[in-house]
Amino acid sequence: MKFGGTSMAGMERIRNVALRVKHEVGLGNEVAVVVSAMAGETDRLVGFCKEASPLYDEAEYDVVVASGEQVTSGLLAMTLKAIGVDARSWLGWQLPIRTVEAHSKARIDDIETQALLQAMAAGQVAVIPGFQGQMADGRVSTLGRGGSDTSAVAIAAAVKAERCDIYTDVDGVYTTDPRIVSRARKLNKVTYEEMLELASVGSKVLQTRSVALAMKEKVRVQVLSSFEQPGNDPEPGTMIVSEEEIEESDMERQLITGIAHDKNEAKIIVTRVPDKPGAVASIFLPLAEASINVDMIIQNDSKDNAETDVTFTVPRADLARSVDILEARKESIGFRRIITDAEVAKISVVGVGMRSHAGVAALMFKTLADRGINIEAISTSEIKVSVLIDEDETELAVRVLHTAYGLDGDQPAG
Repeated sequence: MKFGGTSMAGMERIRNVALRVKHEVGLGNEVAVVVSAMAGETDRLVGFCKEASPLYDEAEYDVVVASGEQVTSGLLAMTLKAIGVDARSWLGWQLPIRTVEAHSKARIDDIETQALLQAMAAGQVAVIPGFQGQMADGRVSTLGRGGSDTSAVAIAAAVKAERCDIYTDVDGVYTTDPRIVSRARKLNKVTYEEMLELASVGSKVLQTRSVALAMKEKVRVQVLSSFEQPGNDPEPGTMIVSEEEIEESDMERQLITGIAHDKNEAKIIVTRVPDKPGAVASIFLPLAEASINVDMIIQNDSKDNAETDVTFTVPRADLARSVDILEARKESIGFRRIITDAEVAKISVVGVGMRSHAGVAALMFKTLADRGINIEAISTSEIKVSVLIDEDETELAVRVLHTAYGLDGDQPAG
């Protein structure tokens, strides 16, 4: 069971979490719990680090920010004991959760589970702080923002758990954002691949790394609300599972699983680039070296075929840095000028059903055209079509596409 920051925000909510854990123990389950820091606490600690030094040491940063989860794990273990549930906290270095690569963005390499499994088999609930581990030199490490989801999936895989329940402030994965489309429907099951695509194109329910790990390790993940009463709903959340587990009839019935939107995109047009081998590489190699993720790419040939315009998107937060990098190489790349637009949004339709159905992209393009919404760029994968549009038309695009693909439910969400 994993509980996020909103679920752990204060003692009243921690008591609510303890009652949920007690409910699972009462069902005869062996339980491990992964907790995040209280909502807003990690931001507060990061602020202290920046105040101490704008160019802070990342190993010491990990020491500071890992303390948020240490507090909540201790408090939850205390609260469980107070209501008659045997529990103890296990910090990242006590298991240990071994991590590799860099401080502040470490990756889990291995988890020692022998002592943990013995304690759980004896009926003790293990409370583990998410987001943290231990480097080879013994120092504490953190996994990057949102890392508690990854911690939970990794521990579930290591102890061969029946499933990993992720408790959030929403009660599952919806066909789209219910705040935009009131008739969005909660999905009972979603494949790993669909969830990975939805997470990567703007759905905020789960962190992308945790979904990729769940798919690799075949961990069944359930998304649940920490604010619903346990045991009231026979289908309380959304199960994220392998394609084989979703019945073939379900696949045939639902062509598209969901529609995601992301307003954190920015468009860059590099004009009058020489149309010759290596020119495009000279644009994207320095961006890759700066760890800037490029998404949609379009290359337009000019009429005389001597020059071309290259259009692509980057995360909005990386726009200024991307422009600086390219301007510094203007002479070697040989472009005329750079045009940018930060007021764009990416709209994506996702579904494994499109593997066996033609016309998914055509319906998307026609639906947007009928409402006068202009498409500025397109990218596709086997189970996803994404388009770039004007940011002001985001909500309209999501609504009309949700209707066009037959995703509207009979009753408004919530």
